[in-house]
Amino acid sequence: MRALNLTLLTDLYELTMMQGYFKNPTDQIVVFDAFYRKNPCDGGYAICAGLEQVIEYIRDLHFAPDDIDYLKSLKIFDTDFLEYLRGFHFTGDIYAIPEGTIIFPREPLLKVIAPVMEAQLIETAILNILNHQSLIATKASRVVYAAKGDGIMEFGLRRAQGPDAGIYGARAAMIGGCIGTSNVLTGQMFDVPVKGTHAHSWIMSFPDEYTAFKAYANLYPNACILLVDTYDVLKSGVPNAIRVFKEMQAEGIELKGYGIRIDSGDLAYLSKQAYKMLKEAGFEDAIISASSDLDEYLIDSLKAQGAKVNSWGVGTNLITSKGHPAFGGVYKLAAIKNKEDEDFIPKIKLSENVEKVTNPGNKTIFRIYDKATGKIRADLICLADEVFDPEKDMIIFDPMATWKKTKIEGGTYTLRELLVPIFKKGECVYTSPSVMEIRDICQKEKQTLWGETLRLVNPQEVYVDLSDKLYKIKSDLLEEMSQAAIKNE
Repeated sequence: MRALNLTLLTDLYELTMMQGYFKNPTDQIVVFDAFYRKNPCDGGYAICAGLEQVIEYIRDLHFAPDDIDYLKSLKIFDTDFLEYLRGFHFTGDIYAIPEGTIIFPREPLLKVIAPVMEAQLIETAILNILNHQSLIATKASRVVYAAKGDGIMEFGLRRAQGPDAGIYGARAAMIGGCIGTSNVLTGQMFDVPVKGTHAHSWIMSFPDEYTAFKAYANLYPNACILLVDTYDVLKSGVPNAIRVFKEMQAEGIELKGYGIRIDSGDLAYLSKQAYKMLKEAGFEDAIISASSDLDEYLIDSLKAQGAKVNSWGVGTNLITSKGHPAFGGVYKLAAIKNKEDEDFIPKIKLSENVEKVTNPGNKTIFRIYDKATGKIRADLICLADEVFDPEKDMIIFDPMATWKKTKIEGGTYTLRELLVPIFKKGECVYTSPSVMEIRDICQKEKQTLWGETLRLVNPQEVYVDLSDKLYKIKSDLLEEMSQAAIKNE
């Protein structure tokens, strides 16, 4: 990504709409919200990721001569519009929820306030970046939760849908809580730990398994994880690994970061038997790593069966988010004003599907925490200029079922505004933390969730409510449009 100009990473209709705005001059400033409607993997939350790459994209947004030549070759863009594109750059504001933050449906992950042509162009790339990384970060978080403190290694590069998905999927997986990745380029680009052992081909290239293990131990005595399922885990692999470990001890080598990996078979049974053999030989602290098409549900099941695995390698099902391959984020117009006007005019999108009706206006989000526990009580979407006093009682309600109301007593809660400034007047005002710092942020964020929301199956949803003012604006717009529709019948 850093080597590419991604300005043409957009859908054609963004450019044709831009030309339409250019031919029909307007000084309109618009508000667009990027949000999603449903948590991935039928979970209770998602994790925001990809903001650093959005920043890089916006910073480098320009039409190079080759871009102009290509657009000209399509024969659908006029010369005056193409000349305008030669000097194009982003001049608006962007607000976003920082990476690693827990997020919920319907709330803006990112808000663009900009001239309409600028806001329109960047839609596709923003969604492409945020949707992918937020999806993989969320999947990784679920896998990490299932492992209950055991380390999760990401090694799905060879099964990812292309190099970019492998690189940035691994980045997102680290944010979600993985302890390392097999992807060396991701390690170099983002300064995250890289980890790995060896393949079955290493074993098969030697005369026998013991010789292969011995050679590997001589090379990497401080990271000696031996793959024991090439021939027979319990009759060959584990006994040969134990033999090598004993020889290392006899040579005075301190055993650290050592153990075995099992990549096939009944992982619960094999790990328990292998642990028994290792313990009897005096290697009770050996790492027992498992791989083989793992996901959060299989890891959860293996833990319930008492598997003696304490390190997990997860590839295909993590890097592809198997079972839920898309995040479903959208980018919708929420408000509009002329350049010289002070106030935005709220806009709303209607739909036969209630969940697709958008929230209008220039908005922000406040997260409501229980003061005693630090846990999330609810999120409140409100107008950007609204102010709330946490010392006063707050009544929140479900905007889909307004009779569901909750009173939060003043003094029992704290508030945190989630959207922070990223770009102001086209200039970046935000510094992204490192990936490992974002990972730490994410771990702390997950501690603010109740256990009922973290569970893998049928989680409790966190309330995402609308302020009274925002709800009234939405209701009035819906009624106005409903009455207009009746008159036109």
